[in-house]
Amino acid sequence: MDIKKLQTLVFDALEDVKGQDIQIFDTTEITSLFDRVCVVSGTSNRQTKALAASVRDKVKESGGDIVGMEGEATGEWVLVDLGDMVVHIMQPAIRAYYRLEELWGGKEVKMGAAKRTASKMTAGPLDEEKPKRSRSKAAPVEVTPDMMAIQTTVEDEKPKRKPRVSKVAAELAGEKPARKPRATSATPKIPSGGRVKVAATKTATASSKEAAAKKATTRRKTAE
Repeated sequence: MDIKKLQTLVFDALEDVKGQDIQIFDTTEITSLFDRVCVVSGTSNRQTKALAASVRDKVKESGGDIVGMEGEATGEWVLVDLGDMVVHIMQPAIRAYYRLEELWGGKEVKMGAAKRTASKMTAGPLDEEKPKRSRSKAAPVEVTPDMMAIQTTVEDEKPKRKPRVSKVAAELAGEKPARKPRATSATPKIPSGGRVKVAATKTATASSKEAAAKKATTRRKTAE
């Protein structure tokens, strides 16, 4: 029997009886006596015996050979010799004490990934024939009069902004935009930091002339 088929049969047989922490190691580079070593845990004597019987029956049904079985009397450590593969079914305390993983664990075979790949290759054509499911579309929301009234109220409460009128639009409408007044030549320019001369009024000029005449008369009289 092919070694890959044999290790798959053993793995399935142990899984059927709920074997714990199943590990399979490739020992082709370590020894020439066998190609695979399997280590699995059973929680009780009854389960270890059931695991061994499951492996024996599965291999026999597929036409494999059972070289021998040891440890069935006690059930603490049951060994099933399949020729190219040796299966160690141990209770957790015995497994932790002997640590067979350190002895044969040079190269572990990942059975979970191998089985998933094989199942995908087998189920690929069947999956392609299955019709694709259409995504369900969401049902349309019915708009009620109450919802329309709420939306209208919310829109009325929003502050309305004044529309901006551009220069081009104002000229097209006949309204010229207000321009800033330009300074003309009649407008006096006041230099920064200078003094501004204010013209005297007519009353002030007449009073100043009368005062000057009085002063001149008084000087004449004084001189005489």
